Order: sequence, then structure tokens, then C-alpha cells
Amino acid sequence: MTETLTEILIVFIKIVCALVWFLLLTLYLTWLERKESALIQDRLGANRAPIFGIRIIGLFQPFADAIKMIFKEDFVPSFSRKFLHTLAPFISFFFVAITIAAIPFGDILRIGNRTINLQILDFNVGLLFILAMLSLGIYGIIISGWSSNNRYTLTGGLRGAAQVISYEVALGLSLIGLIMVYPSLRLSSIVVYQGELLFGFLPKWGIFLQPLGFVIFLFAALAETKRVPFDLPEGESEIIGFFTEYSGLKWGLFMMTDFMEIIIISTLLTTLFFGGWQVPWLASDGFHFPWGGELLLPHVVIVLFQVAAFNIKVFFFCWLQILIRWTYPRFRYDQVMDLGWKLLVPLSLVNIIGTGIIMTI
Repeated sequence: MTETLTEILIVFIKIVCALVWFLLLTLYLTWLERKESALIQDRLGANRAPIFGIRIIGLFQPFADAIKMIFKEDFVPSFSRKFLHTLAPFISFFFVAITIAAIPFGDILRIGNRTINLQILDFNVGLLFILAMLSLGIYGIIISGWSSNNRYTLTGGLRGAAQVISYEVALGLSLIGLIMVYPSLRLSSIVVYQGELLFGFLPKWGIFLQPLGFVIFLFAALAETKRVPFDLPEGESEIIGFFTEYSGLKWGLFMMTDFMEIIIISTLLTTLFFGGWQVPWLASDGFHFPWGGELLLPHVVIVLFQVAAFNIKVFFFCWLQILIRWTYPRFRYDQVMDLGWKLLVPLSLVNIIGTGIIMTI
């Protein structure tokens, strides 16, 4: 009985730590986007919201925004379908938030005789679980557009459904070559496979074995986040966004969902193509360099290296996605559809066939 309670407590602590990390990073991505766009446009960006007179380059701004969002008036149009109108943002938020359960933040942590996996749930089909949860989030977009009973929001919802479904095909196909190379759908196993070396010195990361798959996955994932240059479902300048009729906390949930998708895409890029928590030449007992030297380290230091490596890679891809959002203009709707069906899907099939031929040879 005591052992069972201990396991439940460990899982609870992992859930709390993962959600705190996820939600705090989501908040600070709003700050990063404002600062990064300000730098590109030669502005200062968010630099107010002091606490006890301390500003620290606007780092408290996300908390001020959150307080404002929570207490802002929640207006529901009289002509909307109120229950579904209220339910839609929670659907989108939930299905993105739950995906963090399958992400491996590190290898294992040994405390005494106990071994703790630095992952909430190590699914046998973790990759399929994440793709399924991300695809279910489209229901929030469709329901929000339809329940608002507004032709413009309905247009945004239909655009969102068409875009996400279209790019999910390329997204899934781009990963088949990766699964052929790392024969597993368990994310922790995929990361372990990437700890091996190619030619005795090069990490066996997905970016080196599946470069075309990485490019396809990146573009398809950017379209899945529904942000510039793929922001046709929102279309802020056209006022046809699927959440046009939302305000207050429910609008904030849609906004947070967008940033949470950025984080999930970044964790997937890190886990599948850049070794996850793997550090080049770092084994379970320390560094073993290709030229013959070694540096043995305590277990706790190795765990810190792994978790830090994972976070640095994730932060980089979050920064990259925000940079792309503020660098490129929006595509036309026909261009978005053409890119998905006429370029990314055929390239995905070429990648699968090419991977099969190389593995056979």
C-alpha cells in the first residue's frame, strides 16, 4: 500500500512540475514575442508592469496580462449558441495541454534505490497519442466558428478545419521515414536510439538521418499552429478569425492554446530530430569523447545536463517559430493548400520511398 501511494505521489509531482513548466513557458512566450517583434521593428516592446518599482525589462508583463485577461468582461453574443460557445476554447486548450504527458524531459533520476522516469506517462504509442490529441483540437476551432453564429467566424472555422486536416497528412507522412529508422512509437525509445553514434563521432539524431523529413515536418507543424504565414483561420487583418466573438478569459484560452502549440511543436522537433535530452558523447556515467578522452560525472550532474539540453533545444525552436512569424507575410489561401497537397505530401512520399531504398541497400 505504501509503495502504491509513493508511486501516485511521484506521478502527481511529475504532473505538477510539467504543467508549471508548460504554463510558465507559455506566459513568457507572449513576452518573448513582443520583445522579438519590437527588436525587428526597432521598438522597445513590453517594458512596464513593475513590482515594487522593479521592471527588469518587462519580465512581469505576462502576469499583468494574465490578471487583465482573467478580470476582463466575458461577453457572449445574444445570437450565439451559448453552451457550445463557452465549451469551444476549453476543448482546444485541453487537447493541447494533455499532450505534455507524453514528452520525455530527461532519462531517469535515481534517488536511493528508486528509479524515476523524467516523463509523466511513457506510452508505447506516445507519438500517435500526441498526433491524435493535436488533431482533436480542431473541434474547438470548428465549434467556436459555428457556435458564434457569425458568417465571418464560420469562414475562419472552415479555413482552420481545411488547413489542419490538409497539413496533418504531410505531418504524419513525414514521420514514417523516422519510424523506419527508429523502429518505435515510444518517444523515450526514439530518444535512446539517437544516443548512438554515426561514423564513431556524429550523434545519430533524426536531423542527420532524416533531413527531408525534418523540413517537411517543420513546415507542416508551422501550419498546424495556425500562425503567420499560415494564419488563414485567424486572419486578424481580415477580421474573419474563428474567435472574433470571444473576449476575456475564453479569448485568452485560445491565445494560450496557440503558444502552447508552439511549445509542443518545439518539444517534438527536439525529441524526434535533435536527440531530445541527449547531449553529444554524454553517457550514463559521463562524457566519452570520440578522440578517446572521458570525463566521469555524478548522476545528478548528468541529469541536470540532460534536462538543460532539452530545455535549450526547446527554447531555440520556440524562438525560431516566433522569428518566422514576424519575418514572412501571410500566404494566400490557395497557396497554403497548394503547398500542403502539391509539395509537402509528394515530398513525404519521396522521403518514405528513399528511406526504404537506402535501408534495403
